[in-house]
Amino acid sequence: MLLVCAIMTCASSVPNLRAQENSSSNFSFGADMVSRYIWRGINLGGSSPHIQPFIEYSFGETGLAVGVWGSYSLGLNAGAEADLYVSYTPVDWLNITITDYFFPRDIPFERNDYFNFKQDETDHTIEAMLTIGGSDEIPFYATFAINLYGADGINESGDNYNAKYIEIGYLGSYQEFEFSLFAGLAPDNPQTDEGGIGWYGDDAGLINLGFTLGKDVDFAGKKFPVFSSLIFNPEAGNIHIVAGISF
Repeated sequence: MLLVCAIMTCASSVPNLRAQENSSSNFSFGADMVSRYIWRGINLGGSSPHIQPFIEYSFGETGLAVGVWGSYSLGLNAGAEADLYVSYTPVDWLNITITDYFFPRDIPFERNDYFNFKQDETDHTIEAMLTIGGSDEIPFYATFAINLYGADGINESGDNYNAKYIEIGYLGSYQEFEFSLFAGLAPDNPQTDEGGIGWYGDDAGLINLGFTLGKDVDFAGKKFPVFSSLIFNPEAGNIHIVAGISF
């Protein structure tokens, strides 16, 4: 589970499913603290650490869950994200998730328009994501995500690009460590479609390449998952090194 969380935070940024929970409740909650918020090879959090809380409710053994996930800057530079999601996992090697991404203006007295869902005005982005594999039985995984609606990057004709993201990876362990290897591609090339800016940048390319290494650390009689990631974004010519701890 530790490895899944690290991947969610640093690689795919799918809402995090780690939990502080008890057997009598379907609720789970928790938080990560990360040195930088890197999402699919892109720095969304500026130059400050971020705290990333979540709350989730699962509907028993149906595989269905709903939750909220956020990311908030701990520095002077503003940076915030507040996402809602619905996740369905009928078997442990298959997951379908619908996420509503929203990036509030984290500035005192700055007005947001959270309840505006008009296509040409909204700050929401709705994404559908399918992940196959990534279980104990199938350590390899493949993820496909596509933006369906909202602030997706719009060309001069006013149409959305429906930006897509593809990732393949491997989950493994060695001694007391868990690790992941991942490679993520943005296949869209917005510059070929009447100008504009795409969700992942101006050009198609490999944007999220690297690995994550994690383990449990004992502190005050409790175990806390810690992890580090080395992430390259070849398309942007960038590199990120991220450290994090889960609570």
